[in-house]
Order: sequence, then C-alpha cells, then structure tokens
Amino acid sequence: MTGHGIRGKLGSEAVLPYWLILPTLAYIAVFFLMPVFQAVLLAFRDADGQFTLRHMLRMVNDVRFFEALRYTLVLVAVIVPLQLVSALLIALLVNSRFWGSRGFLYVCAIPLGISDLAAGLIWFSLFTQHGYINSFMYAMGFIERPIYFLSPRNMGWVVGSIILAEHWRATAILLVILVAGLQMISKDYLESAQVFGAKPWQRLWYVTLPLLKPSLQSALIIRTILALQMFAVAVAMGGRLVPVIAGESYFWYYLYRNESVASAYALLLMAISLVLVWAYIRFLRPHKGERG
Repeated sequence: MTGHGIRGKLGSEAVLPYWLILPTLAYIAVFFLMPVFQAVLLAFRDADGQFTLRHMLRMVNDVRFFEALRYTLVLVAVIVPLQLVSALLIALLVNSRFWGSRGFLYVCAIPLGISDLAAGLIWFSLFTQHGYINSFMYAMGFIERPIYFLSPRNMGWVVGSIILAEHWRATAILLVILVAGLQMISKDYLESAQVFGAKPWQRLWYVTLPLLKPSLQSALIIRTILALQMFAVAVAMGGRLVPVIAGESYFWYYLYRNESVASAYALLLMAISLVLVWAYIRFLRPHKGERG
C-alpha cells in the first residue's frame, strides 16, 4: 500500500472516532493502567522479583486491618444512602423551579469547591473541645464544662461527626448529576401521567425515578468510589481513632515506608470498588422503556 493510501485511510471518516478517543485512551493508560500494573507488581512480588503473597498476608495480619475494613464499609453504607436521599430531595425541589431555585442550587453546590482536608478542618473547629459548638453552649449557659465530642470515649460522636462532615462536603456531587438528569426528562411523561389521574407520589415513583435510573446509577458509582477513598476528612476529625483503608495505605507508604503493603491496601480498595460498581450496573440497569 502506498504512503498516500495509508494517509488516506488514517484520515478517513471511518477512523475519525478512534482519533477522537485516542487522548482519553492515552490518559487512561498513563494515569490509571500503568499505576495499577505497578501496584500489582509491588503487592505480589518480593525483592528478588518472585511471586509472593507475603505482603497480602502482612496486610491481613495488620492490627488495624479489620478495623479499617469495618469502618470503611460502615461509613460507605451510611454516607452514600444518606447523601443520595438528601441530593434527590434537593434536586426535586430545585426542579420544581420555585422562585430563587437557581440561587439555592448554587448555594448547595458551594462545598464542591472545598477540599477534603479543608472540610474536615472546618467541622473539626465545630466539634473540638474549644470549638464553636462548645463555646456557644457555654455562652448560653447550657454546659459548665466542654463536651469531648472527638474523644476515644465518645466513638459514636467521632463517627457521627465524620458522617456529617462528609455529607456536607460531597452531597453536591450527587446533586449536580441528579439535577441534570431531572432536566433531561421530558415533561410529556409527567403531564400524561397527570392527565390519567396519577397523584404526585405516583408520578415520582412510577415515572420520574425509573426515568432517572441512569443518572442514579452514575451518581451512585461515582459517589461510592469516592466514599471508599475517603481519607482526609476521617483523619482531620478522628485521627487514628477511625482508621480507613485509604488511610492505612497512606500510612504504610509514607510512615512505615513499605510500598508493597501500601499497594496491597490499594488493590483491596480497588477490588471493593469493582464489586460495588458491578452491583450497581447489574441491579440498577435501566430496563427497556425506562430511558427518557
């Protein structure tokens, strides 16, 4: 084949879509596939380059392993549904187009611009011994001495404060996705249901939510993956009192200087993420007729 023929094929319309996705594929290869491949090598290879499970066993035998796994799953199981319900209610309220709804949406989206650590420090300043909550309650005469919210003796308050901080910080991620999904639903469906006598809750349950399922699926996948990676808020609020998998990976890498065990923790986090993503895709798949 001549050079002109090759250039002609490479520049044809049939090849154009592949050229368009080439930057995305290159980005995924460099910033995702290569780090994952390196993490697998670190987790399953010893100093001599031989296959080993020693690093995985060391991770499992770590004194904080099961505690970190338990707290991570508990936080995800509580935070994600709570954020989904809150984001859905706010999105439905915004979609009702009440006066000032656009400004209300902007206010609710403000936490998107705040980093994880900054959000954790903001809420730490509320719950700490000399924080704003204790100062306010003392000034009002409700208490005579500070309440130790963030204390090993009050683990319920520590976990609850992390949930509140993460709920405030990241609910806007789901909110933006759900608002966009609601605006993509044609009003003809809702008007037809109303004509046939469907009540508001029936229109929500039988029309809006099924048509919103693709957006719900995307929002849950993104938020669950980010919730599993939660680290800065947990450290800012609870320190080592509430260990999480992402935090243990960080500490093994930077504090204990063990890249292999840190990679093992990272692979465990990725495995849990893949399982949950598969579950979302499997059970929240839109059926025929549920696409707007």
